[in-house]
Amino acid sequence: QVQLVESGGGLVQAGGSLRLSCAASGSIFRINSMAWYRQAPGKLRELVAAITSGGVSNYADSVKGRFTISRDNAKNTAYLQMNSLEPGDTAVYYCNAFVATGVIVGNYWGQGTQVTVSS
Repeated sequence: QVQLVESGGGLVQAGGSLRLSCAASGSIFRINSMAWYRQAPGKLRELVAAITSGGVSNYADSVKGRFTISRDNAKNTAYLQMNSLEPGDTAVYYCNAFVATGVIVGNYWGQGTQVTVSS
């Protein structure tokens, strides 16, 4: 089995920064893409940023230029550096990964970490 554990959320004022981490553990053969999603109250979960195993990344238009996704393959960890935070970024942030545990590739989610941006 594979576990994803997020950390780094919290309360920050508008204009501030936070760095989220997502550590994967378990029976991992290889981690393919990793991504960050978020879900605000009353809204659907949305993709924030994603990164391939080779380091190619893409972002939601709403966070381009403010957020940066990265990963450390040796540590099976992904990061989301969030700068210039806005109240609209308030949400629960979830880590997602496609992980090969052998011949099977599964999709896994973390438990989520709350990010609250005050105005």
